[in-house]
Amino acid sequence: MKILVHIATQSLALLDEAGAVLRRYAVSTALRGAGEESGSFCTPRGRHVIRARIGAGCPVNTVFVRRRPTGEIYTPALSEQFPGRDWILTRILWLSGCEVGYNRLGKRDTMRRYIYIHGTPDTEPVGQALSHGCIRMHNADLLELFEQVSVGTNVEIVE
Repeated sequence: MKILVHIATQSLALLDEAGAVLRRYAVSTALRGAGEESGSFCTPRGRHVIRARIGAGCPVNTVFVRRRPTGEIYTPALSEQFPGRDWILTRILWLSGCEVGYNRLGKRDTMRRYIYIHGTPDTEPVGQALSHGCIRMHNADLLELFEQVSVGTNVEIVE
């Protein structure tokens, strides 16, 4: 399996070993575009791997902070209580860059930037660049993807 994230089309494709598309999903990458620098709030490009799969067995809409479930389940009422919160929901696929000097180590380290593929409220639009750097997906799509990938799965992010 391999994941290909295409920033221009705001899509994520799950590919088989031969490169055939098994499934395509709408995503939301960074509002500020592509970039690798720490603090840029951009989505990093290049070759990555899934470093960790977080949240297996948690209910849909589980709220995560610092990769830990908070005990909260996202609801519109909770959203009103915390209007500026960047919601990380349901599951997390934590990415690690593979290209030293480009997206790994130093000020360009994807993993140290805490770049994830993660769930977002289903009321939030996907198919448009709106994130703070991560790759957001609707929860049902993320659950489906999460079950098909493992730690070490290759992820390529292209413009």
